Amino acid sequence: MSFHEIRFPTAISRGAQGGPERRTDVVVLGAGFEERNSRWAASRRSYNAGYGVTSLDALYEVIAFFEERRGRFHGFRWRDHADWKSGPPGAPTTPLDQDIGTGNGSTLSFQLRKTYGALHAPFVREVRKPVAGTVKIAVGGVTKSAGTHFSVDATTGLVTFVPGQAPGSGASVTAGFEFDVPVRFDTDKLDINLSGFRSGAIPSIPIVEIRL
Repeated sequence: MSFHEIRFPTAISRGAQGGPERRTDVVVLGAGFEERNSRWAASRRSYNAGYGVTSLDALYEVIAFFEERRGRFHGFRWRDHADWKSGPPGAPTTPLDQDIGTGNGSTLSFQLRKTYGALHAPFVREVRKPVAGTVKIAVGGVTKSAGTHFSVDATTGLVTFVPGQAPGSGASVTAGFEFDVPVRFDTDKLDINLSGFRSGAIPSIPIVEIRL
C-alpha cells in the first residue's frame, strides 16, 4: 500500500469534523428483543476536512496536498485533535501511560497500542504512526532511554529493545507517545464552488482511516 509519511495541514485538520465509526448489525425480534452483531473488530475513523477550511489560501493548500497524494491513491498522516496522545489531550505524556506488553526475558519488540475503557470491554487499538521523538518507554516502572535501551520505528509503531536489554520475565512494558492516524482521501474529486465558498459554503473533503 502506498503511503506518504507526511501530515495533512494541522491548522486545517483542527477544524475538521469526524471521529470513530463502528459497524453493528441490529435485528429487532418480534417480541421487541434485539440481537446485535459487531462486524468490525476495530473502529474506523472518518473526517470531513472541509470544516477546517476557512480561507481561500487554506483551500489552495488542500488542493495542492490532494494533487500530490493523487486523490485516493496515497495514504498520509492525520492529526485527530480529540485523540492524539497516549493519555488525555490536555495532559503531558509519561512513560507509564499505556501498557504495551510484558517481558519474558527474550522478546525484544513490542507494538505501541492504546487501550480505551477499563472495566467492561476494553478496546485495544494498535498505534502504527507515532510521532517521531515523542515515544517514552518504561520497563517495570523504570524509564528507559531512546537509542541506549530501545529504538522506535515511526512508520510502524514498533518498539525494539537493543540486544541485552530485553525486558525481564514478568516486567511490564509501558509507553507514552503522540501519534497520527493513517488515512487517505475518500474521493478522487474535489467539487469546489468558489462563489458558494465566499458566502459561507463549506466544501466537502472526506478523509477515511486506512488499515495498515
